[in-house]
Amino acid sequence: MAKDKSLKSQPKLPKRKKLDPDDSKVPAEEIMHTKIKKRKKMEVEQAPVEVPVAINTAEDKKQKKDKKHKKKQETEQAEIPDPPSRLDGPHVMEGEEDLSPEERRVLERKMKKILKKEEKKRLKAEGVTLKKTEASGPSASQQALDYLTCWAENHSAWKFQKTRQTWLLQHVFDSEKIPDEKFSVLLQYLEGLQGGAKDTTVQKALSLVEESGQEPENIDVQKRAHRAREVIQLLS
Repeated sequence: MAKDKSLKSQPKLPKRKKLDPDDSKVPAEEIMHTKIKKRKKMEVEQAPVEVPVAINTAEDKKQKKDKKHKKKQETEQAEIPDPPSRLDGPHVMEGEEDLSPEERRVLERKMKKILKKEEKKRLKAEGVTLKKTEASGPSASQQALDYLTCWAENHSAWKFQKTRQTWLLQHVFDSEKIPDEKFSVLLQYLEGLQGGAKDTTVQKALSLVEESGQEPENIDVQKRAHRAREVIQLLS
């Protein structure tokens, strides 16, 4: 029993840490170096990321202003249309020497749009003019011939119109304006012609007869002269 008490009274030795089989082969300095690297890596990962603050200096502002001004000039230049022939050919337009292929294509597309818009406006204007002409009713020649027909066939409904008579007297010798079948009716109408209108018509007829003597081979002149002789015979 005394022996057991003496054993219990001896102080306990600290337990030795079990060594990793690989630790026994790695030098202590390398282990310490590895621990320091891990600690630094953890500190870097935990440290907040600093976002650089952009500072606009006077030089940066000047560059931005110059760039904006240059872009505005290019846009204004692109809006000025040039003749269509400059777009169709391979020629480089004035001011395009410094443009890149992409910028040149953009400029050409803008100009084509402008030309297309102008073409639409022109066609629209022509269409409006055509519609107005159609809406205006019969032409002056048709109205004059209808006036003459009404005088011959429906005299009770006929009413004198100086404008229609003036047109007939101006084209009385023109076989294209007044066909032959209408000319015979016009001769009957001219029987009652008096005053200045009669004198002017006779004078014009005499001039055509004189002209026919100078151009005997001109068929159109001879046709007018033939009508002029009939008018002179009627009104003299």
